[in-house]
Amino acid sequence: MTKSYMKRLSFALLDAITDKDPVVQEQVCSALCSLGEVRPTEMLHACEEYLKQHDKLAHPYRAMVLRAMEAVLTSHIDKLDKDTASTIILLASSEMTRTKEPGCDWQQAASSVLVAVGKRFTNQVMEEVLSRFQPGLLPHCSVLQTLSNLSVSNAFGIVPFLPSVLSTMLPMLGMAKQDAMRVMFCCGRGSWACCSVTSWFLLWLVSGALQHFSESTLEYLANLDQVPDPTVRRDTFAADIFSAYDILFHQWLQTRDAKLRLAVVAALGPMSHLLPSEKLEEQLPRLLPGVFGLYKKHAETFQISKSLGQILEAAVSLGSRMLEVQLDTLLAVLHSQVCVPVESSSPLVMGSRNEVLRCFTVLARCSPDRLLAFLLPRLDTSNERLRVGTLHILRHILNSAAAQMEAKKPLVLSSMKLPLLDTNNKVKRAVVQVISAMAHHGYLDQPGGEVMIEYIVQQCALPPEQEPEKRNLEGEALAAEDSVRAVSISTLYLVSTTVDRMSDVLWPYLLEFLIPVRFTAALTPLCRSLVHLALKRQEAGADTLLVQYNTHTNIPSPYAVTTRLLVVSSSPYLGNGRGAVSLRLLKVLQQNIHPLLAQRWETIIPLLLEYLDEHTEETLSLKKWEEKLLMFLRETLAVVSDNTWTCQLSLEMCKQLPCYNGTPQEKNFLYKCIGTTLGAAASTGVVRKHLQELLETARYQEEVEHEGLACCFGICAISHLEDTLAQLEDFVKSDVLKKSSGIFSIFKERSEYEVEKVKSALILCYGNIAAQAPRSLVLAKVESNILPNMFHCFNNKVLGIKVETKDPALKLSLIQSLCMVSQAARSGAQPGSFHFSRKAELVAQMMEFIRAEPTDSLTTPLRKKAMLTCTHLVCLEPALEEQVQADVIHGCLHSVMALIPEPQGEDDGCQKPLYLDTMRALEDLLTSLLQWNMTPQGLQVIIEHLRPWIKSPRGHERTRALDLSARLLHYFLEHLHVSALVPFHNLGVLIGLFSPHCADLWPATRQEAVNCIHSLLYLQLGYEGFSREHHDEVAEKLLTFRDELIHADPDVLFHTCDSIAQIIAKRLPPDQLISLLLTMFEGLGDPDKNCSRAAAVMINCLLKERGTILKEKIPQIVNVLRSKLQEVNEEHILPAAQQSMYFLASQHCTTVVSSLLGSPLPFDSHTCALWRALAVEPSLTAQVLGLLLEKVSGDVPFKESRAFLLGSTPDRVATLLPLAATCALYEVVSAVESGNAVLELYPQLFVALLLRVSCTVGVQLPRNLQAKERRGTSTTLYNRNLEPCSSAVDALQAVLLRSGSQDVVQFMEQGGGWELLRNSTGHEEGVTQLASAMAKCAGPRLPLVTKVLLCTQSSMYEIHRVTSTAFLAELLSSNVVNDLMLLESLLDELLARQKDRSTSVRRLVLRGLANIASSSPDKVRNYGPQLLTAMTNGLDDNDDPHRLVALEAMVGLTRLLDLMEPWDLRSVMLHMAIRIRPFFDSEKVEFRTASIRLFGHLNKACHGDCEDIFLEQVVGGLVPLLLHLQDPQAPVASACRFALCMCVPNLECAELAAAFQKHLQEGRSLHFGEFLNSTCKHLIHHFPDLLGRLVNTNLFYFKSSWEGVRAAAPMFTGFLVLHAEPEQRLQVDLEQLLMALQLLLRDPVPGVREKAAETLGHLVKFA
Repeated sequence: MTKSYMKRLSFALLDAITDKDPVVQEQVCSALCSLGEVRPTEMLHACEEYLKQHDKLAHPYRAMVLRAMEAVLTSHIDKLDKDTASTIILLASSEMTRTKEPGCDWQQAASSVLVAVGKRFTNQVMEEVLSRFQPGLLPHCSVLQTLSNLSVSNAFGIVPFLPSVLSTMLPMLGMAKQDAMRVMFCCGRGSWACCSVTSWFLLWLVSGALQHFSESTLEYLANLDQVPDPTVRRDTFAADIFSAYDILFHQWLQTRDAKLRLAVVAALGPMSHLLPSEKLEEQLPRLLPGVFGLYKKHAETFQISKSLGQILEAAVSLGSRMLEVQLDTLLAVLHSQVCVPVESSSPLVMGSRNEVLRCFTVLARCSPDRLLAFLLPRLDTSNERLRVGTLHILRHILNSAAAQMEAKKPLVLSSMKLPLLDTNNKVKRAVVQVISAMAHHGYLDQPGGEVMIEYIVQQCALPPEQEPEKRNLEGEALAAEDSVRAVSISTLYLVSTTVDRMSDVLWPYLLEFLIPVRFTAALTPLCRSLVHLALKRQEAGADTLLVQYNTHTNIPSPYAVTTRLLVVSSSPYLGNGRGAVSLRLLKVLQQNIHPLLAQRWETIIPLLLEYLDEHTEETLSLKKWEEKLLMFLRETLAVVSDNTWTCQLSLEMCKQLPCYNGTPQEKNFLYKCIGTTLGAAASTGVVRKHLQELLETARYQEEVEHEGLACCFGICAISHLEDTLAQLEDFVKSDVLKKSSGIFSIFKERSEYEVEKVKSALILCYGNIAAQAPRSLVLAKVESNILPNMFHCFNNKVLGIKVETKDPALKLSLIQSLCMVSQAARSGAQPGSFHFSRKAELVAQMMEFIRAEPTDSLTTPLRKKAMLTCTHLVCLEPALEEQVQADVIHGCLHSVMALIPEPQGEDDGCQKPLYLDTMRALEDLLTSLLQWNMTPQGLQVIIEHLRPWIKSPRGHERTRALDLSARLLHYFLEHLHVSALVPFHNLGVLIGLFSPHCADLWPATRQEAVNCIHSLLYLQLGYEGFSREHHDEVAEKLLTFRDELIHADPDVLFHTCDSIAQIIAKRLPPDQLISLLLTMFEGLGDPDKNCSRAAAVMINCLLKERGTILKEKIPQIVNVLRSKLQEVNEEHILPAAQQSMYFLASQHCTTVVSSLLGSPLPFDSHTCALWRALAVEPSLTAQVLGLLLEKVSGDVPFKESRAFLLGSTPDRVATLLPLAATCALYEVVSAVESGNAVLELYPQLFVALLLRVSCTVGVQLPRNLQAKERRGTSTTLYNRNLEPCSSAVDALQAVLLRSGSQDVVQFMEQGGGWELLRNSTGHEEGVTQLASAMAKCAGPRLPLVTKVLLCTQSSMYEIHRVTSTAFLAELLSSNVVNDLMLLESLLDELLARQKDRSTSVRRLVLRGLANIASSSPDKVRNYGPQLLTAMTNGLDDNDDPHRLVALEAMVGLTRLLDLMEPWDLRSVMLHMAIRIRPFFDSEKVEFRTASIRLFGHLNKACHGDCEDIFLEQVVGGLVPLLLHLQDPQAPVASACRFALCMCVPNLECAELAAAFQKHLQEGRSLHFGEFLNSTCKHLIHHFPDLLGRLVNTNLFYFKSSWEGVRAAAPMFTGFLVLHAEPEQRLQVDLEQLLMALQLLLRDPVPGVREKAAETLGHLVKFA
């Protein structure tokens, strides 16, 4: 092709470069690059010419063209000839300098073109650039930009030119009068807006041109072995660089423009390395102040810091003496920069900070003394910023200049004294970081290093809860891992584990921090480090004794360490898991604790650690854990077995008690440890001395400490009972319990409050002694010693009169202790051997406490403990009087049962266990009382106390009462002993009381009621003489019903109640039945409806099962039931009247039916129930259904009326009699008993109701009924929809369900068929679904149904014919028509309806005929001609304006073609293909889908025998099929996949078939571009002559209304061209194609324009 074609392609794309969409712009540039890939020279020339011709083209678009040229040049610079390079150089140079105003991206793009060419044609580019860089004239800013970028991209090629560049540039520096020009000289890289003095864009400046020249020169000089001219030396540039330096520093650096100053200072850094040594030395006194003076003028300091670092490195490298003179000032400036708060964490800000620190490193290596003399005094300042900054610098130089700092260690350590005292968190963090650096470089093993270690430990002990409040330098909250404590913990562990030289420093020094309380929060990191250090020493072969106490006098003793670590282990998860590490440390120190412990601790401690690993903080039981630790202590004491060691340990434990005043749980555990240790001591004197000290020093005002002290005495009493009681008695009799009697003794004696607290603790001590001491010894002390002393502490006397205490804590202590005493007495005494004389007195005291408790809340365990005490007391001799027992029961029930329900709020976690414990205590008390009278009368007494609570209107009270009753009955049954056969006379009353609650609203109450009945039935069996082990199957069924009662479904509840009543009826003695019924009759009026209904259900069941024995009582029972029916209008009372209706209907069926049909619509609940009563007996039901069918079908279904005189569409209003009959039919059929009658009349019922549904679609209710519907006056509980069509659908559903066709109903529900039947738009589909469901699930019933339905084909109602035809047509899709031999009759009927005047009927006939393909594929060939004729007529049906009949014909042919004889098809295939082709591009998706899929089947039908004339249709359909793969509708795309797969065999191209098979599989996602590319490749290869035809067909779709198709068409064309050979270009009208693509480039859719641009790029193939 001629060059003009290439030019036209390029120009077409270049014209589109102005597109507004960035994606299209990118594609245009990509297409230009594609042209450049094939013809780079022509593309570059075309761009060059276009830019020249379009001189007015906007700058952004010129920049795009230039960038495309740059991309081609970068990829194909080696293919560029010299002449073209010269042309491009001239163009770029011209574009770059065509205007004096900077053009930003445009001029930068032109500069980039020059840089790209300069990588190969360096000399030519430099020649052009230097031609515009003449001496004596200010150059264009882009020239300097280009020179700068060239020096960066090609340093080895450009540096030899720099002398001449510098010689030309230097004279011009003085000519630059504007700051903008100065920036040009200093700035070479960045956007062109840098040449403007606009401040916002100057921030983009990156470096100066001179900076780049200098950096390139330094790179060149550092690689002289690789450069083209190794003769270049530093001296070559020294003079020029100094001249430039002189102007930049002395003139430009003084400018007021901030951006210019930054550009200058960035250039001075690398330039300083090229200055002559003597000049640099000479300039330093001015240079350094000039540079660091800029810190005051700039917020952005990175370039200043970087340049200053480079200057310092240059000065240090030449050994400058002038640097010493400037050092103090320089240090002050640099120090101030580090102390400036960091405002952001951006890379630029942090980079500037790092550059400043690098300056300190340079100075530290040359002048360490001067640097430290400057820094260390600044640590003494009180200014936070100065101190933090100094510490940062110190840490940095300790790490970066370690060699120079080696001799300065003592000085550095001594300077840290004041920072260690600073309380500021920022200073603390900095100090910790400095100490970390010191540890790594050997500072902490110097004198004074211990102070640093102690400081780290102090920071580890900071409270964790304060950490989120820490703030960083910017005032923002610190992350948890950056807090002072977290950093200190990390530092301590790292120093301990990674710095080997620190082992001897830290061990055993860290042990000193274990005991002091202020280091408690640091115990976890301390123990972890100590364990690591100790293990390391053991591995290194250290002595058996890790700690030498004779050389380390400050180390805590083994007793102190043991006590401390054991106590803190009692709270194992505090402090981030200090329990485990404390135990590990104990294990490591076992030899130091005691030599005998090694073997035992090696076994015990790992087991304790394993137990901790198995639990979490939430699952661990602290009580069990403390028991394990106490056992560990006891075993330790037993292994040591040394009284001296034990006494010393107890002494240390007592000493440490004050350390735990702030941690009550740990202090209480320590008390237990003291008791355990004292119990192991052999010296009674030591024991009594320590007990006395504990009593004297205890903090009685802290109630939580009472328990610990009491536990200590209790544990100690196990081994020293007499000494413990004696010591307590001495203390009680001392003056300590005396209260103040006047103002003069206020400072001498305890206040009343304090005395109460002491008494409380002492009482608890007595209680614990009674609970812990040996039973054989303690019983003798209960009434003689323990109780008198307890009441001595509790009772107050004023003038000889006893005054009750008001302190609740003292009360609780007394109750708790009495509980322990009574429990000890109960468990220690043999039955009857211990006579408790003060029993009644103590019970009365407890009841007094219980009655004083509030009944509306449960906040303390007082009543629980009081009832537990009563429980233990009741079991002791002597027995309580009956009135006392009644008072106890009544008082306890009133105190507990009336409590409000257990809370569900935020306190639920602590209140619910207390409530459960209280209920358990009440149960135990009642069972204890029941033990004294284990008879039905004794049981009745307690149940009578519970009756008001069982009948309570409050659900929670009923639940509690039933729960207690069930437990009491169970206990009574378990302990039942019957010596003679006696009647259980109150069985009926008790069952009648509990039974209705089987349906209580509260699920728990229901289940407990069953438990009560279960126990009562077994009690009856027991009284009848059955053994306790007897297993009654009938009674055991109750347990299975109990689980069903958890559900709230009323049907389940009352069915279960009925079953329970049957069990009761089987096991109830006859004499108890009437008392049971009378009790239940009272329950019919229960305000709880559930209980009332349950009573009714159970009464009916009992009457049914046992009514034969109630002959004389029936009038009484009937009267009661009738009165209840009149009083309560409830569902469970109405069924009694239904039997009467049954008898009436049996004698007068017609009259009853007529009367009921006259009832007002809609039927109320009573009427509906009466209708259902008529279905009890099959023969009666059949008679009723027959009468109702006559009413449904015999009258007209609706009447037409016009709302307005001229209304075009009349309203259809339902007639009343068929509507009422339909509703009645539903009620009768819905009764379960109607099944046989429904089966007998099934065909008539089904067809009548189906046609009733069809003729009531859209039919309205009469106005009076509409008003009723709106007012909702119906009292029915069912409230069924009265709408005519819905009522008919409901009746049809009921018939199907009653006839056993549940699967049909379910099938319809799943597909939404019932809803479709109700509306006019979906009625036809609903009928189809119903027919399908009948065929699948009710096939044997279809012959009779079809027989009745065929009779309706000539109905006068069109909707009847449509419905019947739709049903019959769908039946033909099922194989059931063959099984039932219905095929021929149905076919004949449908073929006879082809000429029906209804379009819908004709359409449904075609659907039915096509359905033969599904049901009888083997019969299709037999009926082939008739079927083809019918379908062809359907394609030609012109009476259908919407062409729906044609659509049905296409769908039908799609199903039938594969099953027909090829000979039958041959004559009509071409006709069909021609008729369906227009539908390929139909606007309706259904037509496109059906026609394309039919086209695929036509292709499939002629596989292997495709005539040439049909092959033309195949070829003609390829393009639309491929393009419609991008159809917006998925069904169309799927049909295209199928049709293409069917077409490809007729093309006889294996490669194309393989490609289709790979890409067009159903269910696989299609990458359309890849597939189309592959398809075009094979089409062009195997059918080269089709190129022109395919392209022309695609051109038609360039105007498609679908965006996807319109975008796919140019893509298709582009791929065809891409794979075509150049000689095939003659088949394509390139002129027409180019014009069409250019039109598409103006398409409103960006995606279309993008594909058009891409295709233009492919057209380079024909160039």
